[in-house]
Amino acid sequence: MPRGDKSKYSGKQVRQAHHIEEGYENRGASEEEAERRAWATVNKMTGGGKKPGGSGRGRKTNKAPAKKGGQIGGAHAAARSKSERSESAKKGAETRKRRAAAKK
Repeated sequence: MPRGDKSKYSGKQVRQAHHIEEGYENRGASEEEAERRAWATVNKMTGGGKKPGGSGRGRKTNKAPAKKGGQIGGAHAAARSKSERSESAKKGAETRKRRAAAKK
């Protein structure tokens, strides 16, 4: 089996990787980098492919890598001043309002 072959991954793992990849792309990572990070996260969480023959079969899912990003982001936000957080919140609200209007 060549390196990078995804045939041993379950459908759930493929979906997880796809959603994680979208998140990285939305945050500005290139497509290749987002895909690499997404599969690294899925591998870290599940221990590899879950289909018969994969080394990760029969193990529990480790959810720590998925939580890690949120904890880092939260710590960064807490370190900012009140005025910086307020300004950021206003900017985000304006963006959401503008995008909601554009959808209609």
